[in-house]
Formats: sequence, C-alpha cells, structure tokens
Amino acid sequence: MTTVYLTDVRTRPGRSLLDKIDGLLKRVKAARRVKKDDVCAVKLHFGERGNCAFIRPVMIRVVVDHLRALGCRPFLTDTNTLYKGSRSDAVSHIETAVRNGFDYAVVGCPLVIADGLKGKSSVKVPIGGELLSEVSIARGIWDADSLVVVSHFKGHELSGFGGALKNMGMGCAAREGKLVQHSTLGPAIDAGQCKGCKRCISYCPAGAISVAGKTATIEGHKCIGCGECILICPNGAVQVQWNEAQDHFQKKIVEHAAGALKGKEGRTVFINFLMQVSPACDCYPNNDAPIVPDIGILASLDPVAIDAASVDLVNARDALPGTALKRGSKAGRDKFRALYPDVDWNVQLDHAAKMGLGSREYKIVKV
Repeated sequence: MTTVYLTDVRTRPGRSLLDKIDGLLKRVKAARRVKKDDVCAVKLHFGERGNCAFIRPVMIRVVVDHLRALGCRPFLTDTNTLYKGSRSDAVSHIETAVRNGFDYAVVGCPLVIADGLKGKSSVKVPIGGELLSEVSIARGIWDADSLVVVSHFKGHELSGFGGALKNMGMGCAAREGKLVQHSTLGPAIDAGQCKGCKRCISYCPAGAISVAGKTATIEGHKCIGCGECILICPNGAVQVQWNEAQDHFQKKIVEHAAGALKGKEGRTVFINFLMQVSPACDCYPNNDAPIVPDIGILASLDPVAIDAASVDLVNARDALPGTALKRGSKAGRDKFRALYPDVDWNVQLDHAAKMGLGSREYKIVKV
C-alpha cells in the first residue's frame, strides 16, 4: 500500500504553509529521487492568461529551493497548447508565465518550454500500451534527469478530474501527442444555444469554424479535436461528441504519462495541491469558484495513489455553496461525476494501475 503524505492548510507562527511544503518534500524523501547534478524538470501549469487558479509562484519557489539544496539544477516547464490561447508557442507561453508571477526573481530558476518554440521538439517513446505502441513526448521532459510533477488538482470536462496523471499525460506531450489524445473528440454545435458571437472562430487553430446568421458550424474534416471551442464558448453551445469510446481519451492520457515516466524510474516525485479546487481545466481564460474548501497538499512517489487520494479527499467534503456544482454537494458524493455525468474518471486510475504506473491502494500519513 502506497504512502501519500498530507499536510492541511492550518498554520501557526513558525510553521507557515511554505514550511509545510518543505516538510512534505523531506517526508517523501525527495533526496533519494533527485540526485546531485541532476537537470531536474519541475512540471507544472503556468496558468492561462486570465486564470488565477494556478499554484502560487512563491509556493513553487519552496520546491525549487529544496531541489537546489540537494545540489541539482531545476527548471520549471510545461508544453505548448493546441489551441490559440496565451500559451500556444514558447514566446507567448513564457510571457504569460512571467505575467502570472513565474519570473526568475520569484521562482529562482529558469523557465523552459519543453517542446520547443512551436511544439515540434519531441521524442518518440515506445510504451506498448493498449491503444498506442509509442507516444510523442516533449524533448525537454525526455532529456531531463529527474522529474517533479506539481499539479493543481481540479475538475476537468474531458477526464472528470485533472491531477498528476493528466499533468504528465497531456502536459508532457508534444503537439503531435496532444493531437493523438484529442483525436477521439468531435465537437458539435447546439444550434439552440448558439448566439453567433463568433468567439470560437478566433480561437480555432484549424480554421474549422464558420458562422452563418446566428449559428456556428464546425467542418469535421478540418477539426483537429483540440477542444478549445468547448472551453471558450460563453453560451455552452459547443458540446463534446466522442468519435469513439470516451474512455479512450483517458487511456491515451495515461499512456502518454507512461512515456513521460519512461527512463525516470525511481527519479520522480509527485505533489498535488488541493487548494482552490476549480470545476474545470486551468486552460480556461478564467477560473470559476472552488467547489470545496481548501483541503491541503499531498506528496507521494506514486502518481496513481496521489490522484486516487486526491479525488477521495475532495469527494469526502461538503461542497461550497454557490458554485458550478448543482448536485452531489454532500460529503461522500462524487463531485466530479456530478459536474460531468458522462465522464467516468475511474478509467484513468484503473488504466494507470494496469500499466504499472502505481496503485490505487494507499494510506494517508498526515504531516
């Protein structure tokens, strides 16, 4: 049974939340995973411009300082997006990161966009998965000696929730890998909801959307399945249509996570922040109200266990009032299935365990 360390958000003079993050890294024995002189990738999400749910840079600085004290050379990293947001190329991505506070003066290490200027710097990694024989992983992740995955745990409209597995699977994939994962999606317009505002046109990277009168149309042969139109439609008019079984999307995420971890066995650490648990992906240009009170921060050596513990901890809480969660608000109810009834988030955990990435069986040790 895997140990998952938990620190709550209660503090006192002399034991701040920053102190507690450092304490978690000591308890999880990061020093055994990250070695002297390692070039260590710290994988996180820098936040879309307008979204404020990302992990605070001052908290990331604690992770960086801990790694530097071990004698390694950390860098903060993420990969470029498929959609036309504020992180679709390395220049705009770094500009957005700095705007959101991830400047060298704050975080204490360089920022490197792992898949290069336009998402083409990648390595084909053989994984022998159920759906994929190989995956396209960002070269900056592949070339790193060790990996610390720092994830903001939240809901996600395509995978139910997003944690360590999603952060690695989608977030460590180069553009080609992201396309493969999204190939199961075929967004469709609900004409009754569409107002013809044309916002989706400006965000579509494939030029697949047009508007005639007051209704948008998606040309299926042009659509690359990035899902950006689903994210940014202000009227909820763009609906997910799965081109094949919905669970394939989650399995592809997991199989890309396996590619990100390959060659780094025994060289990884996972940290999940269960704070400001928003209902949807951090790729939105805004973040909605958190669905539950802040719970704390988890650390583990097992990405499956830390995500399993995270989802259980969220579901064990009473929901906050006045959020996107309209049902299933009581403690013990499935908050993520209430948000996204058609998405069974168990798929990603079960598939990751089947592939040997970790175990759903865990015990929590409070720090």
